[in-house]
Amino acid sequence: MAIRTTALMLLFANILYQITYFMKKLFLFIGLLSAFTGLAQTKPSREEVLGVLRKANDYFMQKWPDTGKPIVTNKTRPSNIWTRAVYYEGLMELYKIDPQQKYYDYAVSWGENHKWGLRSGLKTHNADDQCCGQTYIDLYLLDRKEERIRDIKLNMDSLVANPNNSYWTWIDALQMAMPVLAKLGVLYKDDKYYEKMYQMYMHSKTIEGGKGLFNPADGLWWRDKDFVPPYKEPNGEDCYWSRGNGWIVAALVRVLEIMPKNAPHRSEYEKMFKTMMKALLPLQRTDGFWNVSLHDPTNYGGKELTGTALFTYGMAWGINHGYLSAKKYRPAILKAWNAMATEGVQSNGFLGWVQGTGKEPKDGQPLAVDKIPDFEDYGLGCFLLAGAELTRMK
Repeated sequence: MAIRTTALMLLFANILYQITYFMKKLFLFIGLLSAFTGLAQTKPSREEVLGVLRKANDYFMQKWPDTGKPIVTNKTRPSNIWTRAVYYEGLMELYKIDPQQKYYDYAVSWGENHKWGLRSGLKTHNADDQCCGQTYIDLYLLDRKEERIRDIKLNMDSLVANPNNSYWTWIDALQMAMPVLAKLGVLYKDDKYYEKMYQMYMHSKTIEGGKGLFNPADGLWWRDKDFVPPYKEPNGEDCYWSRGNGWIVAALVRVLEIMPKNAPHRSEYEKMFKTMMKALLPLQRTDGFWNVSLHDPTNYGGKELTGTALFTYGMAWGINHGYLSAKKYRPAILKAWNAMATEGVQSNGFLGWVQGTGKEPKDGQPLAVDKIPDFEDYGLGCFLLAGAELTRMK
């Protein structure tokens, strides 16, 4: 009897062990399956990203079929202003990864409709007017038609010859004009463009507004002299506008993308890029977006797509070019992209949560998923830059 009982107990223990072992394997499998499923939901394929970019871009091209049509908001403006120029920056990046003829034709039509000129003519030193030159030069590099760069080269040559380095009084200007100078430096193999770019950049960084617009303590930039301390946000922090800092990120990326490794002052831009990426990473919201006020989430806090897109663009580029750790920055990129693609892009391709033109958190408020900003173009340009760079991530 005792032997039989012992045998039953051993049999029961063995069955219990087998059940426990099976359950452990089952839970492990379920955990791996869940992890894989979560990864698949947050790591879009190249085609998935392209599908979102095409949808958003098709919506805009269908809404604005006439590339020369003036933009009417509170007043009438020609469509070669900075807002439309930023859109074409994004379109040219989309064209690189998705070379559809209609994208090329749309960009060329824009240049031709404006006779490859600048809004305020050859003598302007306003960076907003010069931004169109980025696309003009990109299109010239495709077909080598001199009329495409004639005016922008004459304009920037006059800027280079001018001893005044204080034209970039607001940080948006760096994105609008720095890449133009860098592109000309590469095209003509002439360091004079790099030197002028550096002189004007350093004025903005260290002199403008009395102490410079860059705060090394926080690794971020004040938008212009109006926001240099003692100006404070409602919570007592310095005011760092999201899209303004996004423009700096884009300027650095677009300059570093093309500058030769031995170009003058490249190390300054590399250092600034890494400094800003380090400062921006912990400021991301839990939903993937960044607030319009980077250090005061209570001042018009909420989803905002343009700053988020530009930071995503910079982080993805940083990983792709070995400046940033993929392990550290990839989760932020994927979280931001998923937020923009699922909460920003509507079913017809319209982009929501885009802050209108301005210079600080209160401008263009309140934001909404279905609110049309005063200009739809630059928000899409920022989004296309981010998505195109995301497709290049391994």
